[in-house]
Amino acid sequence: MSSLWVVMIPLGLLTFGMRLSFVLLLERWQPPEVVTRALRFVPVAVLTAIFIPEIMLQDGSLTILPLNPRLFAGLAAILVAWKTKSALWTIAAGMAVFWLVAWLIK
Repeated sequence: MSSLWVVMIPLGLLTFGMRLSFVLLLERWQPPEVVTRALRFVPVAVLTAIFIPEIMLQDGSLTILPLNPRLFAGLAAILVAWKTKSALWTIAAGMAVFWLVAWLIK
């Protein structure tokens, strides 16, 4: 058995055990209401932390000028997502605006 498997198998079991522990724990214990309400905002906070730097930074520097096609694409995607609640339309609109603005500024 190679040393790679010696590392991967215990780490896989550890990861599975950690996730399973939450499933088993929440089956027997209910967190306080304030924790439950706060956990509803975790996905929004995580996604915001991922996509805001991608939209606002260009080549490692802050770019909020009209020369940033990602900014326009992000704004269009936010509007389309808000109105349609469709991931497909959100991605399509964001990409279309990105390509159009990138083509216009070149």
